[in-house]
This record gives sequence, C-alpha cells and structure tokens, in this order.
Amino acid sequence: MRIIYRYRFKLIAVLGIIGLVTLIGCGKDVTGGLKKGAAPEVAVVTIQPTMLIMTTELTGRISAKLVAEVRPQVSGIIKKRLFTEGSEVKAGQILYQIDPDIYQSALDNAKAALGRAEANLPAIRLRAERLRQLVTEKAVSRQDYDDAEAALKQAEADVEYWKAMVKTAQINLNYTKITAPITGRIGRSNVTEGALATAHQPIALATIQQLNPIYVDVTQSTAELLRLRRHIEEGRLRRGKNICNNVHLLLEDNTKYPLAGTLQFRDVTVEPTTGSVILRLIFPNPESILLPGMFVRAIITEGINEQAILVPQQGVFRNPKGEAMALIVDNKNIVQQRTISVERTVGDKWLVSSGINPGDRVIVEGLQKVKPGASARVVPFKTDKN
Repeated sequence: MRIIYRYRFKLIAVLGIIGLVTLIGCGKDVTGGLKKGAAPEVAVVTIQPTMLIMTTELTGRISAKLVAEVRPQVSGIIKKRLFTEGSEVKAGQILYQIDPDIYQSALDNAKAALGRAEANLPAIRLRAERLRQLVTEKAVSRQDYDDAEAALKQAEADVEYWKAMVKTAQINLNYTKITAPITGRIGRSNVTEGALATAHQPIALATIQQLNPIYVDVTQSTAELLRLRRHIEEGRLRRGKNICNNVHLLLEDNTKYPLAGTLQFRDVTVEPTTGSVILRLIFPNPESILLPGMFVRAIITEGINEQAILVPQQGVFRNPKGEAMALIVDNKNIVQQRTISVERTVGDKWLVSSGINPGDRVIVEGLQKVKPGASARVVPFKTDKN
C-alpha cells in the first residue's frame, strides 16, 4: 500500500509541474494575471469630423394669432344669441341682437327732422336771392339782406346737422346687431338672452380667437443668443435659410407635432428678471391640436456645423476640478491625457469644441486599466455588442 501511495504522489507532482509549464508557456502566471510587461488592451474610437445640424430645444406657450373680445357699442337688452359656443364664426357674422326699437325710433325722428329742414331751405334761399337783387337797387335795407343771408346759412347748417344725426342714428341701429370682428373660434358666452348689455362694458360678451395659423412664443437666454452669434461670426456654424427656418414642436405628452413651423421674429427687448428674449414661431393648425396657453417645447435649428467633433460619452470623464478630460492613444501607442471643452450632448456623444483633433484615437473602454504615459494595446470599439 505504501508503494501505491508513493506512486500516486509522484504522479500528482508530475502533472502539477506539467500544468505550471503550460501556464508559463501561454504567457500567464500561476495567479491568472497578465505576464509582466504586457500592455493592457483598450478600445478606441478614431475621431473624424462630421456634418451636424445644430438644434436647440426651447420651452414656451401657445398664443392665438388674433384675439378679439366682443363688446357692445350701444346699450340695450340682449334679445337673441345667434351662434353656437365653441364653433367657428366668420368676420361680419351676427352674434347677438340687441333690442333695436329705441334706436329705430331715433333714426325715424332724425329723418323727420332732416325732412323738415330740407323743406324750409328752398324758401329761405329764394328770399335771400331776391333781397340780394333788391339791395343792389337800394330797394331794401342792407340789414334786411344780412338777416336773410344769416337765415339761409342757418337753414343749410340745420340740414347738415340732421344729416349727421340720421347717420349717427343709423350707425347706432346697426350696432344693435353685434357682429364678429374677425374669423376664428368663439368661446363661451358671458351673457344670456334677456341680459342688459352696456356700451363699452369692461366684461366681454364673448372672445374670438384665430387658431390657424397659431403663434408659439418661446424664450431664449441672452447667453445662448450671444454664443450662437459668436459661432456664426467665427464660421463654426453656417446658416442655411431652408434648414434654419424649419421649427418642430414637442407636445406635453412628448409626441411630435406633425407639421413644421417657421421662426417669425426675435424680440429686441430683454426681460430683465430672466435675462431672456422672446422668439415668436408660427405653425399651421388646421386640426386645432394646438390651443392657446398650451405648454410646448420647440426644436429650433441654429445652423450647420460642417466640422463637428463628436466623442462617445463613456470616453469623457471629469477631474476633481470638474474639467472634462479624455484619454487618447498616440501613434506610439502611448496613453495621453487631454483637457477638453464640451458644449452639449448629441445623442450618446459629446460635442467637443477644443482638446480633440481629427484623427485622435480616444479610449472609450478600458479607461481603468491605463494611466497617462503608459503603453496600451489598441482595438477598435464595437458599438453593437451583444
């Protein structure tokens, strides 16, 4: 039995020596680590400039293009309401009918007075003409002629006065039919039939809003405005008219509004409390999806960056000072550390404005394995890993 045990012990020892030799031959030590002096493997992305359409997302609210508050211009009792609340109305459409009787009576009275004044005018004019001939012959006194001329002018003035009164009475009678000043959608009525309406009252009878097209007012900080202007002046952004005029909307439920809009103007006054300016956008709204007061996000195209440098986000880290850093591998496969400037995220990448040059190989995997000044073994980074 001792001979069998010694034989087994020798066999195990021999197998252990063979396994050790095999591990050493494969470049591994007995602890399973890398052989001393072997460079760690890192995955890199070779940076190439690309054309990028630069956009910015701004928040704002929707406002109607036209808003008209319907108010009466004469006083009276509302006899009829001639529209359906929430419906589309046309400019000139009758909305309310005020009791017209008193205004019809005033018009009839003015017409009667005008007729009386016009009836008296011919006789007074003829008398003044006769006296004009007689005064030249000194058959009548000058005073009689002057009185006749004054009476003629007064009669002519009375005719013009009552013509104006007839016109005013006709206007007031027309105002008893309250019409829509603009085309749009009318809201709820604030009065009912039988209510007393007062001329130019502070409370509107109803409000009409034009919803197609419709305005979107968004705010942009002056810092962003200055940055955009500086980039354009430096040539880092190119403004394309056909591209930069297109604006898109994201609704409150994060869905995209199907129709594109345009930038109409940028306000010239800065809001002192927020340090921002108003941008007015205009959108078609045939289905009335966009409603006044709704909160939206607008995606506005700033310009085209034809030499954009994009670095995957996992290849960028920050030092204790908060500065953005990246590790690159030079032509000699030596790791170098770079301080970079990043502007914004574009999908899963950072837009880098300085610190990275075209052709640089940026480490995106294996950052924890290497340090600046060390050697690295480079392999391409694969984005579609399973």
